Amino acid sequence: MHDSRETLSPRAFVAGYPIKHSRSPLIHNYWLKQFALVGSYEKVEVAPADFTDFIRLLKTEDMYRGGNTTIPHKEEAFRLADWPDEISEELGAANTLWMEEGALYATNTDGFGFTANLDSNHSGWDRAKIAVVLGAGGASRAIVQALRDRGLAEIHIVNRSVARARELADRFGRPLQAHGLEALPELMQGAGLFVNTSSLGMDGNPAPDLPFFGMRSDALVADIVYVPLKTPFMRQAESVGLATVDGLGMLLHQAVPGFEKWFGRRPVVTQELRDIILADIGAPA
Repeated sequence: MHDSRETLSPRAFVAGYPIKHSRSPLIHNYWLKQFALVGSYEKVEVAPADFTDFIRLLKTEDMYRGGNTTIPHKEEAFRLADWPDEISEELGAANTLWMEEGALYATNTDGFGFTANLDSNHSGWDRAKIAVVLGAGGASRAIVQALRDRGLAEIHIVNRSVARARELADRFGRPLQAHGLEALPELMQGAGLFVNTSSLGMDGNPAPDLPFFGMRSDALVADIVYVPLKTPFMRQAESVGLATVDGLGMLLHQAVPGFEKWFGRRPVVTQELRDIILADIGAPA
């Protein structure tokens, strides 16, 4: 039986449109160097109209072992995969692809990256019974799925459009509940976890003041935004003594399973790698 790992100089990619700002090559090429592996990981800009052809070539040309997909290709990557797993099936989106025995397999590692980041930086976070998730866009799907799968008793999705929040709650079922923004102050009372999946506070965007003082004293506040590294919501939470976790770790941890699939070694997220990405985004270590 042929094992694709026997191929010399394995190659992997990240495909998106646009793709120039992707930091995935920094992560994977760092790990290739750490393991002294001969291989490469590269950015590939693929316009939406060309993505089907790109996947066809991936299946037939043996150029790549697989790769990552990012905006706007995650949904189409899921649809074009021969064997999407249960996680990507439920999400309807895939960010990690790999070839095996001539077939294209797919998964989504965003939820894994989110929970692994929290596990690494704030062990025991999943003892929180009540979670409040702000935002119901594409980024929140994998996160609410991961929180549900970790067994949290209540997960409240809060969004400007209640219909979008309800769509997520219906997709993932109990214990998810949908709310409008006006419910946020009441929901945060006694909550043990707050996650911002919205763009509020990103790249200098304004963020409202939220009643973090009403959360449990041992609550955790997490943001999936990492530019800026310390977001307005994190600063608000820290000002009332709450623990926080930034979004950079999610980016790093979500890359681990893909690297293992393509290059046959399981990497570890280190402070050195984090510092490399921080330097690239111009943030203090």
